[in-house]
Amino acid sequence: MTAFSGATLMITGGTGSFGNTVLKHFLETDIGEIRIFSRDEKKQDDMRHSLQATHPETAGKVKFYVGDVRDYRSIRDAMPGVDYIFHAAALKQVPSCEFFPMQAVKTNVEGTDNMLHAAIEAGVKRVVCLSTDKAAYPINSMGISKAMMEHVIYANARVAAERGGTVICCTRYGNVMCSRGSVIPLFIDQIHAGNPITITDPNMTRFLMNLDEAVDLVKFAFEHANPGDLFIQKADASTIGDLAKAVQQLFGDTGTNIIGTRHGEKLYETLMTREERLRSEDMGNYFRVAADSRDLNYDKFVVNGQVHTMADEAYTSHNTKRLDIEGTVQKILTTDYVQEELKGIRHY
Repeated sequence: MTAFSGATLMITGGTGSFGNTVLKHFLETDIGEIRIFSRDEKKQDDMRHSLQATHPETAGKVKFYVGDVRDYRSIRDAMPGVDYIFHAAALKQVPSCEFFPMQAVKTNVEGTDNMLHAAIEAGVKRVVCLSTDKAAYPINSMGISKAMMEHVIYANARVAAERGGTVICCTRYGNVMCSRGSVIPLFIDQIHAGNPITITDPNMTRFLMNLDEAVDLVKFAFEHANPGDLFIQKADASTIGDLAKAVQQLFGDTGTNIIGTRHGEKLYETLMTREERLRSEDMGNYFRVAADSRDLNYDKFVVNGQVHTMADEAYTSHNTKRLDIEGTVQKILTTDYVQEELKGIRHY
């Protein structure tokens, strides 16, 4: 028996890459029901037919709810009977959020607040929210909206804990290889078309993790969270230049074209800030960053003082384990997307 035995799990933004991978992990277990909540009826219909074709005996466990986290009533009405939530609904692409920042605010900040209020009201037991490395020292609209989302999470977690109700926590991870809008599928498409790979800056470093690792991080957070905790997976990284060479080693060398950084991009990514690292706990493959449990009574800090405010360094894609080209090849081979493309199964 597990916590999910007979339980109802809701995945917001559930038709995306993360939601599909969660289904792969949970559909053949003794989970009671999985609710897919999203605003795209076409993707829901595609997922429904795919499940009926590939998992005819268990497809009935998956229920679909058309709605938008921006619309409080739609998320509230999908909530009754839900035990647990994985919150993945978000606007994630950096350039589009730069041009339309208020859309990022409405989905990532207001939408998360709507979801959490509905979950607390409905008596949901646990909520795990998905954030991004771009929320740490954010310089772009997407990262800023996700950073604000995290603070909304912690505020709601504090309120829920005071009431003895829903346990709310957060996970933060870097680039998920081959997820929608990510760079590896773009590289592969460019090679298939006979065009050079477009590289923003070959010296950029990025964390690399696959979708299964993303789900494992969420499951770990679900199992170990105290209210308001932030969980971070230790992850390997590579330069964008080495990532491009690794993809070309597998699919063919069509040359490269350096185009310069896009709007809002960083040279490297940060998963844990220096301030967070000071109150972090090393849990093997993961870090737990405990919630800031201080209240608004700052008078005591005037009296007692607080000397240490940050660690020596943040945890970044520049100072984590750096993969060489061969190591990057082996890493990207862990993704279903790359394996299927090598077998000639195209993704459109």
